[in-house]
Amino acid sequence: MQSLTIEGELTVFTAAYQKTLLLAFLNTGDELEINLSKVSEIDTAGLQLLISIRREAAQSGKALSFTMHCKRRLATPELPRFTQAFGEQAAFSHNEE
Repeated sequence: MQSLTIEGELTVFTAAYQKTLLLAFLNTGDELEINLSKVSEIDTAGLQLLISIRREAAQSGKALSFTMHCKRRLATPELPRFTQAFGEQAAFSHNEE
């Protein structure tokens, strides 16, 4: 399994750059994991990017999972159908620090 750790902000200010990195990452294998434990901030642009990458992976027949280890760092409101957009319940696993 190939793994990528996103560090810093995942916001409107970094989404274009992160999109380039994430699309390239999709080409590195068929079983992929994106680790969000070092994301310091995420906004709706960041969430949209993750949803987009998840859909792109599915359309390409790739298995993609997201992991995060500190929910408190990601001060993201619960959004309707957010879990549905990411598929299985285990899409996010986290440990509180």
